[in-house]
Amino acid sequence: MNKLTKTEKTNKSTESENIKESLDETDMTIALAGNANVGKSVIFNELTGSNQIVGNWPGKTIERAEGKLHFEGQNIHVIDLPGIYSFSTYSMEEIVSREYIAFEKPDVVINVVDAAVLERNLFFTTQLKEMDVPLVVCINQIDIAKQKGIVIDTEKLSAALGVPVVATVAIRGEGLHELMEVVNSVAHNKSENKITTLEYGAEVETRIKSLTNRIESEHLNLGYPSRWVAIKLLENDPEIRKLVESKAKNVVHYSYKLAKEIENIHKEPSFSVIAAERYSLANRIASGAQKQTEIEITFSERLDKIVTHRIFGYVTSAIVIGGLLLWTFVIGTNLSNLLSDAFSFFTPVDPQVSGTFVAILWNGAFGGIVAGITLVIPFVIPFYIMLSLIENSGILTRVAFMIDSAMHTIGLHGKALIPLILGYGCNVPAIDQTRILETRRERLLASYAVTFAPCAARTIVILGLVAIYVSIWWAIALYALDILVMFTLGRAALKVVPGETTGLIMEMHSFKIPSLSVALKQTWVRTKSLIYFVFPIYILGSAILQGLYAYGVLNPVNYILAPITVYWLGLPMITGILLVFAVIRKEFTLLMLVALFGTHLAGVLTPTQFIILALVGMLFTPCLSVLSKLALEFSWKASGTIAVANFFTAVIIGGVVYRIIGLF
Repeated sequence: MNKLTKTEKTNKSTESENIKESLDETDMTIALAGNANVGKSVIFNELTGSNQIVGNWPGKTIERAEGKLHFEGQNIHVIDLPGIYSFSTYSMEEIVSREYIAFEKPDVVINVVDAAVLERNLFFTTQLKEMDVPLVVCINQIDIAKQKGIVIDTEKLSAALGVPVVATVAIRGEGLHELMEVVNSVAHNKSENKITTLEYGAEVETRIKSLTNRIESEHLNLGYPSRWVAIKLLENDPEIRKLVESKAKNVVHYSYKLAKEIENIHKEPSFSVIAAERYSLANRIASGAQKQTEIEITFSERLDKIVTHRIFGYVTSAIVIGGLLLWTFVIGTNLSNLLSDAFSFFTPVDPQVSGTFVAILWNGAFGGIVAGITLVIPFVIPFYIMLSLIENSGILTRVAFMIDSAMHTIGLHGKALIPLILGYGCNVPAIDQTRILETRRERLLASYAVTFAPCAARTIVILGLVAIYVSIWWAIALYALDILVMFTLGRAALKVVPGETTGLIMEMHSFKIPSLSVALKQTWVRTKSLIYFVFPIYILGSAILQGLYAYGVLNPVNYILAPITVYWLGLPMITGILLVFAVIRKEFTLLMLVALFGTHLAGVLTPTQFIILALVGMLFTPCLSVLSKLALEFSWKASGTIAVANFFTAVIIGGVVYRIIGLF
């Protein structure tokens, strides 16, 4: 199997700037659909390269990824639909996916399936078939399936499904050229490609056909295929039932009658019966197309037993989480020191030479450049590289599984670990990621916990103040204290927010060697906005703040906050304005210190003050972008409540720790 050639990908240096314009000139639109963790995003990245734009679906908070591919003289618009398991649980991701497929009508839908768990993935394939769309099934990760002794006959699978099937190993680019050739053929020969129907058991199939005929006779023009609507009505889908009822109540009444007949025959709810029919169909198709050979237990399976062991699994989880943070601390501190030494050769402008005002602005801007390069790059990039490698290897889901019981103490389950760890990068996408949780209550509790996770900006402050000027072990101690605070306050919030905690249901894909190139791409996507946004702020903000300080504009704010900063927290007077600006961006805590006093801060703060300032900054009110995200996801009331809770937590704990340290 061949990889896509370089000439079949658009010139990456120019296309990323003009992608929105070029998307309007596409010859074909394809959509990638499938379960989570099947390699769908890897295929998307391989096809589109850097020619991607990421935003939200119109009117929704769900992320939308789209890109451009140039293949055999054609411009192809690629949409990466959210990873879902069915069209039947009514989540926003599922509604977005089914509405796009039904109403936007892409030329081809590529259903990405994990070859190692074929039967489980085909459950969703059967539902895509019901959508009556031009479909190509991509059997991905066949290398992992072969390691497990699973051999899939793609021709038999294609015959059973009635659609083309292509095998790939997307992480290595294998099979993608053949996949696009098949997609191209399907898109240009729609009239010749007869879409076959997968039929269920007689009791169910007879009633589906009867209801389908009734829907077609009413000429309802719902946008969805008639057979799909019939099945949804028999499943008692509330959205579809409401849609049909607005046009033809008699159809809904007839569907009630047929659903009741199914329930009387099988003695269980009709939606359960139809789900069982899909599983039965998926089982028959998978059994006929694959065979299991005898194999020895693989290293991956042995490793899986260790990381999910009732004792060793917790040790592994602690090593993974602790190793991620320690890696960030050690690598970041060493890189920061090297870069700081490199910048020590440069000397700021002498005010006597260039004039006082110009010197103030230049010295501030120079300090911002130094702060950005020596504090943002060394700590943020190593964290995201390692996080991407951990995610792609499959270890992160095992860690989530192991700490499920611990997470239940704050009303969450292990899946909440994923947004919590992402919160160490940035709280905003971490709050986005809480949508993997099942209920609003769980999402709210998880988002509250996320606001205490030291994001990249807070990490910059902690490491820039404590790891560099005190010791790395004090920085680690702050992180340990933060985890304790997170669980303690999460437990308290559990008592305030009523409701029940759901069980853990999460896909755990097989272990695999992570791709460094994929990790680097993910790291760039996650850090580029931070770098683009933070560096100009560091440079311009440092210059402005140095000028404001030099002319005494900041003094009134410091005096107002002195009872908290000076008398309770034991910090210098200047820290009042630091905390105010930290609500805008957390980096401002360090940025302003550097802008005002340079990078040699040991003459300004004592070791205890470094620790207390970093601690308060870590727990303090979230920045404006996080508060806005909380308001968008929940409400301004919830956002304000969380902000107040964080403020008092930071002030109270900061004062207590200051007095405890004073005892020693």
